[in-house]
Order: sequence, then structure tokens, then C-alpha cells
Amino acid sequence: MNQTKTNFVLPAVAVALTAGLVSVIVGLLLGGGASPLQFADPGPVVRWGAPFAKLVMNFAMATAAGSLVLSAFAGNESERARLSPVASGAAALWAAAAAVNLVLTYLSVSGSGISYGEAFSESLWLFATQIELGVLLSWNLGFAVLLSLTTLAFSGRRMTAVNAAIALAGLYPLAESGHASSDAGHALAVNSLLLHLVGISVWVGGLIALYAVFRGDSERTGVLVSRYSTLAFVAFWMVAVSGVTSGIIRLYEPSDLFGQYGVLLMIKVSLLIVLGLFGVRYRLGLVKKLQEKSVSFWRLAIFEIAVMGLAIGMGTALAKTQTPPDESEFVPLTPAQILTGDLLPPEMIESSWVTVWDLDVLWISVCVGAVLLYLYGVRLLHKRGDKWPVVRTVSFVSGMLVLFYVTNGALNAYQEYLFSVHMIGHMVLSMMVPVLLVPGAPVTLLSRAQAPRKDGSWGMREWVLWAVHTPFAWFISNPIFAGLNFALSLVMFYYTPLFRWATEEHLGHQWMLIHFLITGYLFVQSLMGVDPQPHKPGFPLKLMLLIGTMAFHAFFGLGLMNEKSLLLADWFGSMGRTWGDDPLTDQAVGGAFAWGVGELPTIVIALIVVTQWSRSDVRERKRLDRASDRSGNKDLEDYNQMLESLSNTKDSRP
Repeated sequence: MNQTKTNFVLPAVAVALTAGLVSVIVGLLLGGGASPLQFADPGPVVRWGAPFAKLVMNFAMATAAGSLVLSAFAGNESERARLSPVASGAAALWAAAAAVNLVLTYLSVSGSGISYGEAFSESLWLFATQIELGVLLSWNLGFAVLLSLTTLAFSGRRMTAVNAAIALAGLYPLAESGHASSDAGHALAVNSLLLHLVGISVWVGGLIALYAVFRGDSERTGVLVSRYSTLAFVAFWMVAVSGVTSGIIRLYEPSDLFGQYGVLLMIKVSLLIVLGLFGVRYRLGLVKKLQEKSVSFWRLAIFEIAVMGLAIGMGTALAKTQTPPDESEFVPLTPAQILTGDLLPPEMIESSWVTVWDLDVLWISVCVGAVLLYLYGVRLLHKRGDKWPVVRTVSFVSGMLVLFYVTNGALNAYQEYLFSVHMIGHMVLSMMVPVLLVPGAPVTLLSRAQAPRKDGSWGMREWVLWAVHTPFAWFISNPIFAGLNFALSLVMFYYTPLFRWATEEHLGHQWMLIHFLITGYLFVQSLMGVDPQPHKPGFPLKLMLLIGTMAFHAFFGLGLMNEKSLLLADWFGSMGRTWGDDPLTDQAVGGAFAWGVGELPTIVIALIVVTQWSRSDVRERKRLDRASDRSGNKDLEDYNQMLESLSNTKDSRP
């Protein structure tokens, strides 16, 4: 990076870190986060050093992730080249700060001091490899080290996207470590914190990255700011939604807002509102003004970065502040609370299917965001005068509504406690949701609604079209592989340790949702997809695959119904339920659902495939008729001559 480019980056980083440092000091003083501990106090160096190390780590993490996301989404080749050293430098700083944060966190929780003996190193190693908090911080450090190497070794367009994925994945351990696994609302807290970290990283890091690519070209600057503004708009809502969710989880009474934690929370919220107003200013006219004078943006942006620094510093101090205590009467933990961290839901009756909900802010954001993006694409087509079938829109929106219910409704509330409900959710997720989403043709809509870029950068349209045309996509979209994957995933999941991982661990549960959703989507797409696909299987093969998977589902369901042992007996058999069927009977009911519920979407798919087959035959006959009319029925005359020739040959035989 030459001197001119560096001069735009270093002031931004210096302003952000200075503002963050001031904010974290004020926050620690107001919230008491650096006050001496009553027992096993680690000393002032650790009490003050740990928040400072985490502040540096948060800024480095945000800069690395944000610069990579902006580079992959907005930058052309020369801009990616200028952002590459920013990302690699930030990743290296992230790794160094994460290592310091790991050691200081160990000293803080253990109340010990630094020493150079064997006992200290063994204890630190035990913390980093055996204790949940230490393991998660070690994973964060590992992602940082990996990213610092991959950003140095690879800087191409596709590897930039891979590096961005690595950076965002490195945020998950911090989200998991921010809420104890045994606490109530663990899943909601982790997902909301993950949304918060991703939003802040893209928001802050993306703005810092703009300084690295600024060249004084007002036209190009306007383009980049416009694209960053889109990312920042999404990031703002991610931060806002997750922030509200986190506040609801951690504040028990309205009066908690005026305690130490509540005051810091309100300060942080106020800073984020100010940042949101800056975003509104960009969207309402600043981007157009940049065409005339780009310097105005940088004067405003440097102030915005300072506010971002204050917000991140306040968030760092907030993480060190004691949350308000729960003043409710202590009640001994139930078996369900010990296993899941949450109370056993009420007895499941008919009305529970619509009255009991377990909201998940991550999947709410996914479903709502997908619907809004789809409707926005339809609106763009209509503004252009192009038509988009209403039935496709209705189908896609309906699929997202069903997905919303699976991940937030009664199916999500009871799936940890009743195997039968878990199985219903699985079947709906892998079969019913894809049957509704696939006819919506989201890839076709995206390719038609968004204009291709001509400046050497890749937007959402280019990335999606590239992804669906990769060799890997060609392989997994093969109907035979998709069918085998769809069928065998049942056995591979329920009769291997994957089922326990997905049941007991939050990350495993999220993997399960994504895996079965994608598996079902690929299978349904291979049979009745509207979007272009590389394979063109015949309709007989499609029906054979469908019948085969239907039979496999039936055998799998019958196997569960006749199973004499309980899957995950130490989980489903230890919930302490006093209502509903016993666990083994409930498992048999789940097998019946696997058989019965899975067949309904299969019948729908079969009807659609047969209808497509019939329409294909009609189109082929019409095509042949048109060809025959153009040739003056020559093909029919040739056919009659062939029959006559065969007849003459037969008559001439002795």
C-alpha cells in the first residue's frame, strides 16, 4: 500500500480506536466492569487489560470481515488489490489481540497471576482445550490465524469470498461464548449476538475499507458508497433487531434500564440510532452529491467512524458489566432445564400448534429478509414492464411462511422434548418447504431483476449465478446424487452421532436445519425445478427416483415404529414429562409421521412431474406439427414411403 492510500486508512483506524478507548474507559467506570473482585481478584492489569485487548480484537475483527465483504461485493480488481493488505493486516492484528484476550480471560476467570512455571502453562492449556469458554476463544483465535494466512496467500475474486466466509465464521465462537449454554434462552441469545457481531463487522469494517480504496474519483466513490450503503442498511437492521432481542433477554424489569447495565445499554442504543441517521442521510441524497464533491463524504464519514468507535467501546464495556440479577424466587432446576436450559413447555394439545411459539431472531431475519428481497425483485420487474407469474410469488412466500413456522412456532418449541414433533419438523423442512420454494424460481427472478455489472465487480447476481454453475453444484444437483443424498441422510443422521450433536449443541441444531433444507431443495429442484439446471433427466427417471425415495421413507418410518430401543434415551427419556405419550411410544408416533407426512408432499411432486410430462408431450407434438406444416407434410410422405417399401420387401420374399 503506498503512502497516499495509507493516509486514508490510518486516520480512520486511529479515530476509531481512540473513540473506542475513551468509550470503554467511561463504560467501565460507569458500569463497574473494572472494579476489584471480591474473591480471587486478578489485579488491575488484568481487569483493565482484558477489555482493552477485546476492544482491539473487536476492531481488527470488524475491519478484516468488513473489508473482505465489501471487496467481494463491491470492488473491482484494482480495489480488491488495495483492500487485500488491509484485510491481511487486520487479520494478523485480530490473531495477536485474540491470543492476548485468551490469556487475560483465563487470568480473569481463574483469579491467578502470570507466571512462567509449568503449572501456569498446563492450567492455561487446560482452559484452552477443556473449558467451554476457553475452547470457544481458542476457536476464535484459530480462525484469526487461518485468515491471516489465507489473506496473504490468496487474493483472487473467489478466494476473497472464501476469506470473507472464514472471517464471518470466526465470529460464531464469540457469539457462543457470550451466553452460557446452561442459561435460559441460550439459542435465542446466541443467534441474536451472532447477528449483532456480523452487522457491526460489516458496518464498521466496510466503512474503514472505503478509505483504503478512495482515490478522489467522485464518480467511482459514489458507486462504492452506494453499494456500501446497501450493506450498511442491512447491517443496521441486523444490529437493531439483535440489540432489542439481547436487551429483552437480559433485562427482567423496567427498572433494570436505570441500573448500571441498563444505562450503558441505552447509551449504546443511542449511538446506534445516530449511526442509523447517518445511513438515512446517505440514502436520501448524499450519494448523488458525491458526483459533485467527494470530499464531503469523507468529512462526514470520519465523524461516523468516531461514533462507531464509541459504540464498539461501549459494547465492550457492556460485556464486562454485571447483568441485572433475576429477583424471582429460586426454584430447583427441573430435568428439562438441566438438559436444555429452558423450562418444559406446557402440555401439547390441539391449540398448542398455534398458541405456543419459540422465536428465533436469526431465522426470523432469514425468512423476512428473503420475502422482502423476493418482492423487491418482482417490483423491479413490474417497473420495467416485465411480467412475473403471481403463482410463483405466492408459492415462494408461502414456503418462507412455512419455514418461519418450523423455526419459530410450536415445532421449534416442542422439538427438543418430543421426538414426534421433531420428526414432523424434519419432514416439513425437507419436503414441504422445498415443494413451495422451488416453483418460486428465485434464481431466475434474481437473474432477470438485477442488471449485470460491467465494472469488473460481482454483485449478488454474479455470485449466485457463479455458484449454481460450479462443478460442485453440477455434482450435487445431479438427480441421482440428490435422490441418494435425500434418502440416505435420514439413516446417516438418526443412527450416527450427528443426531446427538444436533440435539444437544446449538451449532449442531443450526447445521441440521440448513442441511435438510438444502438437501430437500436440491432433490425437489432436480425433479420439478423451474430454475435452469445442468441436468435434464427424463420424466421416467424422475418418477423412478420419486418412487424410490417414497419407498425408503416408508421403510425408515416402519423401522422407527418397530424400534424397541429409544434413540437418545438419556435425552428424550430424561425430560421428566408427566404429559403425553411415553418416550418410546412417542418415537413410534414419530416414525408414523415420517411415513405419513413425508408421503403427502411426494404425491404433490408426483402430480406436478406427471403434469410437466404431459405438457412436454403436448409441446413436442405441436412442434412436430409446425415442422410438418412448414415442409408441406414431407415427413408424413417419407413415413408412408418407408412403410410401402417395407411392405414391398415383405411381398417379394419367396
